[in-house]
Amino acid sequence: MIPYAQVIGDPIAHSKSPVIHGFWLDALGIDARYDAEHVTPPMLRDYFVRAAADPHWRGCNVTIPHKIATLDHVGDPGGVRASIGAVNTVFRGEGGALVGTNTDAAGFYAPLAETDLAGSHAVVIGSGGAARAILFALARMDVERVTLVARNPLKGAGLLSIFGLKGDVVGFDAPLPPADLLVNASPLGMAGQPALELDLDPLPEDAIVYDIVYAPLETPLLAAARSRDLATIDGLEMLIGQAAAAFELFFGAAPPRDRDAELRARLTA
Repeated sequence: MIPYAQVIGDPIAHSKSPVIHGFWLDALGIDARYDAEHVTPPMLRDYFVRAAADPHWRGCNVTIPHKIATLDHVGDPGGVRASIGAVNTVFRGEGGALVGTNTDAAGFYAPLAETDLAGSHAVVIGSGGAARAILFALARMDVERVTLVARNPLKGAGLLSIFGLKGDVVGFDAPLPPADLLVNASPLGMAGQPALELDLDPLPEDAIVYDIVYAPLETPLLAAARSRDLATIDGLEMLIGQAAAAFELFFGAAPPRDRDAELRARLTA
């Protein structure tokens, strides 16, 4: 049996990760595979028990709703629990032990690397595992203020405190402030999920709208932003960025990022 890695989640059929990793494996001529496995919350513990016992298993990416719960089943030598508080990648560490890490923060940051957000105001929608990675990144980009849109105000306030961010927590019915960056870090707008309905009028003309949802790629939020000629970043940017870091952990080789345009074309075909 050849080495393999996976992406796990519930739901999982929408995942584009097998296409991304499969593209890179073919491009590099690596004899391995990457597939998706539907894992519900009650199945999570048994999944990692089986993975640890399978010498061919190289690791997995972790998506909704397992990014926080996975920390209870894998090692954390890098202190992810104390920093980001969520895992999106599990790989084999020293001695074959399962180790959790988070490549979401780097994936989120990559398309913003040339943008100076120091002193800016950001709005982040959501308070789950992806939001944690994004808040972690924003704190290191010297964003001055964050408005977190969350259903649970106490949880939201706790997250801002954890990452040392100044700001406030509002409900989904609150109007947007005139922010420099708007990030949808929730599953709202994803296929099969409720729509994310926001009035973008308060955003200034130079605001950036970033939606991490990638199925569909053209979300209603991004369509609304483009109708106002606002700068936009779609979910494939973060998805490919976080996948690149995970791929190297799984297969010991850097993916061919010079072929990103070809990869995006395949993902959007």
